[in-house]
Amino acid sequence: MILATLFCVLSCVVGTYMCKYALLPEEHGNDIEGDRAKTEGRYPGIIAWYDSLHTAGIFKDTTLIGEGGYKLHAIYSSAQRPAEAQGTAVVVHGYTDNHICFLNLVRMYRDSLNYNVMVPDLHYHGYSEGKAVQMGWFDRLDVKRFGEMAHNIWKNDFMVVHGVSMGAATTMMLSGDELPDYYKAFVEDCGYTSVWDQFAHNLKDQFHLGPWPVLNSADIVCQKKYGWSFKEASSVAQLAKCERPMLFIHGDKDDFVPFGDLQKNYDAKVKGYKEMWIAEGSEHAMAYKDHPAEYVAHVRAFLNKVKSF
Repeated sequence: MILATLFCVLSCVVGTYMCKYALLPEEHGNDIEGDRAKTEGRYPGIIAWYDSLHTAGIFKDTTLIGEGGYKLHAIYSSAQRPAEAQGTAVVVHGYTDNHICFLNLVRMYRDSLNYNVMVPDLHYHGYSEGKAVQMGWFDRLDVKRFGEMAHNIWKNDFMVVHGVSMGAATTMMLSGDELPDYYKAFVEDCGYTSVWDQFAHNLKDQFHLGPWPVLNSADIVCQKKYGWSFKEASSVAQLAKCERPMLFIHGDKDDFVPFGDLQKNYDAKVKGYKEMWIAEGSEHAMAYKDHPAEYVAHVRAFLNKVKSF
């Protein structure tokens, strides 16, 4: 009896620690200057591009009240040639990132593809409020709100949601919900199959531990504190309900979100059109960095194909 009690107490302590470790990281997209420098290092000149457009009032800041009553921030801009805009793209960042971190995709959509762009800071990231990382699950509801805002601004009937890493999981989780007709396409880049699977991978990779009992305990803590479970937050479960077109992208050298997740996610989508592109030699979230022209070409061709249906 004493050993069982000690085990329960220990599991609770470890579960609480892991939940805090995963969902309350010290840096959570709040180091804006650091992320500006990191993004500039990857894509020289992109911060000057963004700053000039932001200063000119072409990129604007906006906020809305998201899930749980927290104020969420985003930036947005009309397409480079507004009168010829091809639609609207909602670009969704990853874990501990913010609206700055994927300006490469924002520029791709706005300048190369001529789309209006909306770029949120997810709950507890960047300039947005929040109490913990949501790993995409409740984030999907916030992205839907920003999509509605974008539709109210530009009034067009073609919207694509494009996410990377946790943003890709957010995109896939959103895709299985009931959505307005203007949501026409999704692009996911290196998203995980579920929060449970991703955390189990992280536990094994970083701490050489199996999921039981640590992950089970952390899941209980998450349910009690934040109102969602690791298994509930499932990309594959949502993809099974998705009927709208999706492009799946993953680097074959990704060992953070395992490359094998690509096939699992792809296979889970059993309804509607889908494509897959494997970025050869690319590690996590590096497909665009390693293959920029090919990346743009795949996205362009996919969207043009969707418009032809």
